[in-house]
Amino acid sequence: MTSTADVIDDKLLQKRLDKAMFNRRLRAFLLVLPILLFLLVVFIIPIAYFLFQGIYDKTFSSIMPQTTEVLSEWDGTSEPTEEMFAALAADMVLARENKTIGKVATRVNRDKPGSRSLFTSTARKVSKLEAPFKESLPDVKDKWNDIEVWQAMKTASRKFTPGYYAAALDLKLESDGSIVRQDEKRRIHMILMKRTLQISFLVTVFCLMLGYPIAYLLATLPAKTSNLLLILVLLPFWTSILVRTTAWIAMLQAQGVVNDLLVFFGITADDARFSLIYNKLGTLIAMTHILLPFMILPLYSVMKGIPPSYVRAAKSLGATNWTAFWRIYAPQTIPGVGAGAILVFIVAIGYYITPALVGGQEGTMISNTIDGHMRQSLNWNLAAALAGVLMIVVLSLYWLYDRIVGIDNMKLG
Repeated sequence: MTSTADVIDDKLLQKRLDKAMFNRRLRAFLLVLPILLFLLVVFIIPIAYFLFQGIYDKTFSSIMPQTTEVLSEWDGTSEPTEEMFAALAADMVLARENKTIGKVATRVNRDKPGSRSLFTSTARKVSKLEAPFKESLPDVKDKWNDIEVWQAMKTASRKFTPGYYAAALDLKLESDGSIVRQDEKRRIHMILMKRTLQISFLVTVFCLMLGYPIAYLLATLPAKTSNLLLILVLLPFWTSILVRTTAWIAMLQAQGVVNDLLVFFGITADDARFSLIYNKLGTLIAMTHILLPFMILPLYSVMKGIPPSYVRAAKSLGATNWTAFWRIYAPQTIPGVGAGAILVFIVAIGYYITPALVGGQEGTMISNTIDGHMRQSLNWNLAAALAGVLMIVVLSLYWLYDRIVGIDNMKLG
C-alpha cells in the first residue's frame, strides 16, 4: 500500500522533472530565437507585406477622397451626377498641386487603358473650370461622358480588392463587384502559367533521365574515381549562373558550336541550321544543364547508402541483371528520386535569368512577367497577385506530392 509520503515525493519529483524540461526547452528556444527573429524580419514579413499588395491598393482612395466617397454611393450604371463631377474636379486640383495626379492616372489606366492622358491633360486645365462641372469637364475632354471611365474609377476606389488576383487569372473585376473573363487578346497570364508548369515538368523529367545514370555511376565506381567525377558535377556550382547561361547562348546560336557540329557530321545543311535559342527548346536545354546537379546529388546520396549485397543476393537467387536492378535496387532509390524531383521542380518554376536570356518570346515564364511588372510597368500589386497565384500552385503541388508519395519518404541522404 502506497503511503502519503510516497505520493508527496512522487508529486515533488514530477514537478522537478517538469521544471527541468521547461528550462531545457526555454534554453533551446533562446538559442534559436536570433535566427527566428532574423527570418521574421528579412524573410517572412517582407514576403507577407509584398503578397498583401495583391489585395490592397489605396492609391486612388487616398489621393481622391471626395471622388471615392461619392462613387461609393453610385450604382455604377446610372448617368454620373454633377456632385460626382464636382468632387472629381476638386480632387484633381489638389492632386495637381501635390503632383500625385500621375499616380491616379496610372491606377485608373490599369482598369481602363487609355485613361492616363485623360487625367493628366484635364488636370492641367481643371483649376480654370467653373461649375457646372458636368458641362465644363466634357468640354475639356469628351471622354468624361464615357461611363466606362467612371466605372473604372469606382473599381479603382476600392482599397481591398480582388481585382489584381482576378487579373492574374485572366479575369476582370467589374464596377458592380462581379468578375468576368478578360478580353481574349488580354488573356496572357494563364498561358504563361501553363508554359511555366510545362517547362518545369519537362526540365524535371530531363534532369531525372540524365541524372539517374550519372548518380548510379558515381555510387558504384571506386571511391577515388567517384570523388573525382563528383567534383565535375559540383563544378557548375562554382560558376555564375549568368556565365553558364551566356555560354549556352554562344553554343546554341545559329553559328554556334552545336550547329557547327551538326553541319560537320552531315545531320543538317549549312543553310538549314536548327533554331536552338530564343525559344522553348533553348530554355529547356539551358535549364536542364543548370539544374542537373540538384537531381544528381540527392540521388547519389541515397544510392550510396544502398548495400550492394542486396543486388548480389538477388542475382545469386537467379535474377537477371535487369530484374535485380528493377525489383531490388530501383525501389530503394525512390526517396532520392522524390527529393531530386521536388528540388528541381520548385527551383525551375521560379527561374528567371535563364528564360530571360535564352527563352525569347516562346520561352518566357511567369517569373519574367512578375519582374516586368515590378521594374517596368511598376504594377507591384499585379506582380504580388501573380506571385501569390504561383505560390498557391506550388503549395498545392507540394500537398499533392505529400498525399501520393509522402514527404516522409523523401530523403536527401
